[in-house]
Amino acid sequence: MSAETTPSTGAAPTTGTDAGAQKQGVRGEWPLYEVFVRGKRGLNHVHVGSLHAPDEQMALRHARDVYTRRNEGVSIWVVRSSTITASSPAEKDPMFAPAGDKVYRHPTFYDIPDDVPHM
Repeated sequence: MSAETTPSTGAAPTTGTDAGAQKQGVRGEWPLYEVFVRGKRGLNHVHVGSLHAPDEQMALRHARDVYTRRNEGVSIWVVRSSTITASSPAEKDPMFAPAGDKVYRHPTFYDIPDDVPHM
């Protein structure tokens, strides 16, 4: 067997091509997407997981196949992870403490009518 053939098939050349590099490196180069699904019963999209894909359309298709196999959702969002900006749990006190002294912002002081859904 020559050094230029793979042991599994004996016919595919491995030198002079970048097929081996593509198999190993492509998925690592694909951007990471966060997947959010809105269920039939709820109004909010919920984070269900992450996946790698070459573009937004393929990420949407993969998300449908992976996260809604049993008709769990009515809407899917895919968001590139690199575009998400989030606060750190370590910043909880400085980030959210200023709202604590504004009690009028909390809905406990207001009467919500029974005919207002989802509040």
